[in-house]
Amino acid sequence: MRRRIVQTFGVFAALLALAGEASAQRNATESWDPSARDFSSGGTLAPAAPSGAGVAGGNSLDSLNKILSASQLSAFDRSIYLSIRAFQLSRLGREAESQKDIAEMGKVLPGNWQIVLSSTMPGLAGSGDRAAALRTLDSALQRKPGDPSLMIAQAQVYMQIADFTRALGLLDTALASAQTQGERRSALFYRGIANFNLGNFPQATEDFDATLQGRPNFKSKQAPLLWRYAAQAAARRDARTPLAREAGAESLNEWPGPIVRFLIGKGTAGELEVAAESDEAAKRTNGKCPTAFFIGMDAVRRGDKQRAREQFQLAQARCPTTSEFNWAASSELKRL
Repeated sequence: MRRRIVQTFGVFAALLALAGEASAQRNATESWDPSARDFSSGGTLAPAAPSGAGVAGGNSLDSLNKILSASQLSAFDRSIYLSIRAFQLSRLGREAESQKDIAEMGKVLPGNWQIVLSSTMPGLAGSGDRAAALRTLDSALQRKPGDPSLMIAQAQVYMQIADFTRALGLLDTALASAQTQGERRSALFYRGIANFNLGNFPQATEDFDATLQGRPNFKSKQAPLLWRYAAQAAARRDARTPLAREAGAESLNEWPGPIVRFLIGKGTAGELEVAAESDEAAKRTNGKCPTAFFIGMDAVRRGDKQRAREQFQLAQARCPTTSEFNWAASSELKRL
């Protein structure tokens, strides 16, 4: 089976809409570290929502039961719906049934079920029930102890509630347990996020540097490069020069290239805002969210606290609570 990348936050939007809890998270951004979520699957990237899928509350479980009774579902799609139902059952206190769905995922998609679960739980936690997501992940870890992807997902949920210390501990363990380059990159990327929020900027810079290893092209490097810029700017180190060196002669036209162009001094904040509003990829991934955050980090670099405060408040408003930009903006506001 061929390898494929899971664009995590794009999947989340579909899953949350299906569960009827998308209202607070409709501006979800795609993962800025897409290479960290890859696995073999012959199925589609995300299951199509059934017609009339505007389900909510108790009706969502009935709808999931109907969907899962359909024999035409691919193994990949069935695994995704099982993960959603496991979460819903946990919310209702039906832990034994939730664990049965996790066990069924292992039968339906052996070898990859844990990555599906780790990709869905942080987004579903964004509905407000982080406890149910953590319980579901705990149940999964009982079946697959020490799995890096499941621990990374737990860390993401803890970061949603600003428990960055616990997240850091989980990510240290996930990194020590990583057996593939993808697992290592993912653990390093999110550990960099945790360190950034804790104010451990040199460590965050090292993590983002390390997760650059093995990335084949500039497009795949942009996420850690931009986050490395943020860590260096927050540490009052030269953030612009190393980013400009990595950008080299790249065109920077493809999103999020315009953010890089702005940060290295080749574009204005106004031009970046226009790109975030007009670029198709930016519109699809809520480009206004990282735009506000990185304009704020540029202000931090220049020592303009008022501008930084305004932009981080804007990022809080634009970015969903499942977004690393939301967490980082909140942490930066506390430091201003």
